[in-house]
Parts: sequence; C-alpha cells; structure tokens
Amino acid sequence: MQLRNAKPRTKPYKLFDGGGLYLEVLPSASKFWRMKFRQASGKESRLRFGPYPEVSLSEARMRRDETRALRRGGTDPAQARRSEKATRLLAATQTFQVVALLWLDKTKAERADSTRRKIFNWLRNDIFPVIGNMPITEVRPRDVLAALRVIERRGAIETAHNAKRAVGQVFRFGVASDLFQRDVTRDLRDALASVPAGRYAAITGPGPLRALLRAIYDYDGHPSPRAALKISPMLFQRPGMIRAMEWQELDLQCREWRIPGKKMKMQNDHIVPLPSQAVEILRHLRPLTGKGKYVFPGMRSHDRCMSENTINAALRSMGFSAEVMTGHGFRATARTILDEVLGERVDLIEHQLAPRQRSEWTGVQPDCTPTRSPGDDAAMGGLPRQSENNAL
Repeated sequence: MQLRNAKPRTKPYKLFDGGGLYLEVLPSASKFWRMKFRQASGKESRLRFGPYPEVSLSEARMRRDETRALRRGGTDPAQARRSEKATRLLAATQTFQVVALLWLDKTKAERADSTRRKIFNWLRNDIFPVIGNMPITEVRPRDVLAALRVIERRGAIETAHNAKRAVGQVFRFGVASDLFQRDVTRDLRDALASVPAGRYAAITGPGPLRALLRAIYDYDGHPSPRAALKISPMLFQRPGMIRAMEWQELDLQCREWRIPGKKMKMQNDHIVPLPSQAVEILRHLRPLTGKGKYVFPGMRSHDRCMSENTINAALRSMGFSAEVMTGHGFRATARTILDEVLGERVDLIEHQLAPRQRSEWTGVQPDCTPTRSPGDDAAMGGLPRQSENNAL
C-alpha cells in the first residue's frame, strides 16, 4: 500500500525495505528498486533491480536475497551482474548455426568422419534453413519442431528423430558453455511420429532379385549412381560406406577395397573382396570421377560424396517402392540369398556384412597375387566369374 501511494516530491526520496533494499521515488513519478551494499574495500555500491510495479515487491526481495547470498559466498554482486549481462549479450549474437558448427568442431574426435558428415548434412539441409540464423537464446521448441516437421512430411521419420537428437546435443553444448539455461528439445519428446518398426525393405527371392538386377542394368541415369547401383548387390556393404568409397581405398589389381577403421563402427579396418564384375565397373568409372577423392561424388560438388537419397531415388524411378526395396536392403538380400538359397556359411556372411572384433576372425589374410583361375571360384562353392551380362 505504501509503494502504490508513494507520491513524487521536488527531490528524489527513498522507501527502505531492509537488507539494503529500497525504492527510489523520482520527481518524475518514476519508481525504481535499488540495493546498496559495501564491498570488501568498504566502498559503497548499488545495484538496480528495475522499475516498480514491473518488478514487484516480492521479486525485488528475491533479488535482494540472491545478492546477499552471493556476498556470503565471497562473490562481488556487481561483478556477477556485469558477467551475467556480458553472457546475455554474447548469447544474443550467437546464432544456432554458429553454435552448431562450433559443437561439431569441438566434438569431431568423438565420432567417425562419415557420421560427422551425416550430422552436418541433416543440419545444413533441414535445420539451418529454419532456425540457423536465429539467436540460439530465442529458439523455442516450436521453432525446432517446424524444422523437424519438414523432414517428417517427406517420410524420413528416422532422419527426423536423428536430427532432433543432434539439435538436442547442440543445445546441451550451449548449456555447458553457459550460453543459455536448458535444452528446448526436451519439450518435443512425443511430438514426432514413431519410427516404423521392422527392417529395411528388401527383395529376398531369386525371381524378384533377377528382375531387380535387370532393371539396374537397364537404368539410364547418371553414370555415378548407376555404377553404385550395380556394385551394391555385389558388395552388400552399408549404403553410407559405398557412398563414401574413396579411390585411395581401392586396389583394383588386388581386387580389394580396404575401408579404414575410422569409418567402421568397430573401428577396425575392413577388407571387401572385389569380384571381377565390380572391378570392371570401377575401371569404367575411373575416367569420370578418378581425379577426385570420392568414387561416387555428389551431383553438385565433387568435394562431397553422393547424397544418401540418391540410390533410393533411383530405385523409385525404376518402379521399386520404399515398401519393396531400399538401398540398405541389399544387405538383407545378400544375407538371405547366400544363406537360404546358396547355403553359404553364416559366420562368413555375417563377417562380411558387419565385421566384429579381429579376435573373432581367424581366417588367413589373402595374398595379393591374382593367380586363381576361373574354375577356382566354383571349387570354393561359389559362382564362376562371368561377364556383367552373363551374370544376370
């Protein structure tokens, strides 16, 4: 009541509340909360808590108590306020994109290069266009959700969840850097559609597989994705590994593809034997992409590998829907055909699909001497080497 009824006078005057807190009433009728205290040197200092009634009596008392607690802990309240203000100003100049790129750089040693590129692509293609230029302190859950909805609407549910996880990591990095207080993606826990249960769609029957292979060899798209499509069923590696294949990893004379451990989940080097058909495909592709780093470069830039959607888009253009066949499905195709149709050893199939620790693999490393004859393949229980057309 006293605060509301305080009238201006010809000179400023103070209404004290205790503990150093007081309301200063100015001749202009403005009223401001102040707090005075003495520093360790004995010099008197003052803090401003804001105008009344915007800052209520209870809020002013709370700020007074917080300030007194700082003093008891040996902290200079005025210096703490200056540091807080500087932090707020710094945070206001830090956009989400700036903080996200800083997070990627600071944590690059924690993940494989292929994973880092994948996360960067999610952010660059889908998140940055929506919230990249916003000060990170102003990004709200609804803003993040708007970016994720774009991914969700095109049917990439799992990618939407992965992108949400990456955005959350950026926010937690910002919290640890004292740029803001909390990870706003926590409020989006049930906002996205659930990831569909089940495995990647794959053709697993010899008849449908024959039709798929013929369609691949009839595909008249760009030479790079066409070559990637051709070798995918031969090598049955993860699509990300094939997309990121580098020329320096290939030894076409020895017919080997050596994937460095830094690209593999188990961090072990992985050797992929190259059948003669794959070697022939790669040799035909070398004049087109051999001057760059990647065997299958992106359509827009040779500095990056092919997009993760390129193979699936090619399959759709050939009439194979997402419910029938996917780029990742070539692995399930190989697993099923080799085991159930050709009767190959399961342990060898699993090793080639997803290598485990080196101690689990006791086979002898092959000598890089191409001395086997065509009949040797049949003697080992496999198919004899053939030309690309006869292989179909």
